[in-house]
Amino acid sequence: MTDFRERLETFLRNRNQALEIQQLTPDASTREYFRVGLRSGSAIACVYPESFCAAEQSYIDVTNLFLRSGLPVARILDYDEQLGVILIEDFGDRILREVLNDSDANKRETLIDRAIRLIPRIQAATPVAFVSDSIASQLKFDVEKLMWELEFFKTHYFTTLLGVPLSTELDSAVTSEFLEVSAELDRRASVLCHRDFHAANLMLDDAGELHIIDHQDARIGPATYDLVSLLLDRITEPPTPEWLARKRRLFLDEREDLGLAKLDEIAFAEEFRFQTIQRCLKAAGTFSFQSATRGKTYFTPFIKPMFRIALRAAENLERFPNLQIVLKREIDEA
Repeated sequence: MTDFRERLETFLRNRNQALEIQQLTPDASTREYFRVGLRSGSAIACVYPESFCAAEQSYIDVTNLFLRSGLPVARILDYDEQLGVILIEDFGDRILREVLNDSDANKRETLIDRAIRLIPRIQAATPVAFVSDSIASQLKFDVEKLMWELEFFKTHYFTTLLGVPLSTELDSAVTSEFLEVSAELDRRASVLCHRDFHAANLMLDDAGELHIIDHQDARIGPATYDLVSLLLDRITEPPTPEWLARKRRLFLDEREDLGLAKLDEIAFAEEFRFQTIQRCLKAAGTFSFQSATRGKTYFTPFIKPMFRIALRAAENLERFPNLQIVLKREIDEA
């Protein structure tokens, strides 16, 4: 099954709906998205590469979990398992990342803070995930998953993008340090995470309300995961330590306001640095893969800023000397 649009047209004809279809630009996804004109208004169609079983479909499962928990995600309007189509509510075209790029400093801060306040609400849904036996509760950022992402970075940055793998000795040393990072984060994995919570996966509707999208990969992870993803994804200049400290404090205050367990601020900052290393290198791996294999070279400018941020985190932790050597070398390369 490869003809995404043809299957969507079949889906609409089967429901006697008008065939008004506009393809939307995908990002780093294997799915294709379309805006469709229905007799009742517009909707978004997500078309998967293949058919699915609704009872095992993560987007359907996590959407139901988030809606039960009062989180602002699109309602599922219809779906077809055999055709691989899910039809969801349409929030419009205002992606938060684009709004931030067009906003002044004050508005940017306000919008970022509003996004931060959504993360504790996701974490507050953790008990619901377990009670309902959601797919998200059965998945975890454990050592295996975290290491897979870090190995993905090594493979696709050094080999796929640069064509110059690490030496055997340095590769082994860095892998050992990656295991340390992963073990630290595995030990802290206890709350529900969106897993890809950044400004390209948040939307503003016509009323200015924030909505969460692309949440199908939710899983259990560290309390810092989504915050690191939001604050440090796809940036060209590392934010100041003071700014990050303010955002962490806002997040911790919001957790307490929701009645979640109080987290020690110093310990949370340390975990934030471990998560920064893992998440930023994971992102660099994705950017490398997309640039080298799918021609999406607009990701390339974000790779070295990820290295600078990860290096600063490792230096602040005073750990991972081999990783620091590698990152410094790559940052210094012309």
